[in-house]
Amino acid sequence: MTKEKIGFIGTGVMGQSMAGHLIDAGYEVLVYTRTKTRAQALLEKGANWKETVQEVAEQSDVIITMVGYPHDVKEIYLGKDGIIHNAKKDCYTIDMTTSSPILAREIYQAAKEKHIHALDAPVSGGDIGAQKATLAIMVGGDSEAFSAVTPILEKMGTNIVLQGSAGAGQHTKMCNQIAIASNMMGVCEAILYAEKAGLDPNTVLKSIETGAAGSWSLSNLAPRMIKGDFEPGFYIKHFIKDIKIAIESAEEMELYTPGLKLAKSLYEQLEKQGDDNKGTQALYILLKQHALTV
Repeated sequence: MTKEKIGFIGTGVMGQSMAGHLIDAGYEVLVYTRTKTRAQALLEKGANWKETVQEVAEQSDVIITMVGYPHDVKEIYLGKDGIIHNAKKDCYTIDMTTSSPILAREIYQAAKEKHIHALDAPVSGGDIGAQKATLAIMVGGDSEAFSAVTPILEKMGTNIVLQGSAGAGQHTKMCNQIAIASNMMGVCEAILYAEKAGLDPNTVLKSIETGAAGSWSLSNLAPRMIKGDFEPGFYIKHFIKDIKIAIESAEEMELYTPGLKLAKSLYEQLEKQGDDNKGTQALYILLKQHALTV
């Protein structure tokens, strides 16, 4: 497939960079987001604004969605003014939102009945990965559809894997979020420990990030913690949403996830104190507050 007309719905922290890469690659990109001003940079770059999801669906060959919550995904895809009821036959849809595996399968089946090719393709890599087009993209759906849109996915990511049938991409993203949840607690505790011990945490990072403790969060988010930068690469409110989906999926499989539940309780404390629009690295703030009171 070459130079299809691509609809992009959702131009937030990550979606804006992702859509920008497609414009840079020469694709005609049609954009829609709830707040038009959030798409202004893309419009200045050459994207075409559409007033509704329906307009995007009717005019696109490939439709990519990157929105907030499963209920948003459900409305955008399955609502009467949504994608499935209005997209062209043989259109490709790619939901890159982190959402429910059950919903991904529901969308796939509804799309199949309309002769639409649906993929679930959540991503990992945060705002940095989106900006650098180095996202990990985890895909669920038919192999033929995956092959057809791979050139498009390659404009946004570098580690692109078909994990299995519909819903497999979302299940894989749950694995990703489960690993991050416990890892983030460890990263925060390590930085706080270094500070309490009178060490330079930046120097500590030089030693530990390339050893067995190394992780994306340690290399990319620990420096933000040290600088006091808690702006979102990934919102706490969205991470809580992901954790809830992961816990629900785990419970369906009768899987015990104590680390995940602990992370949920900590992030919900941040939410209660009004920090849910900060980045996930703001867990450092909560643990530091506790350190001052024990």
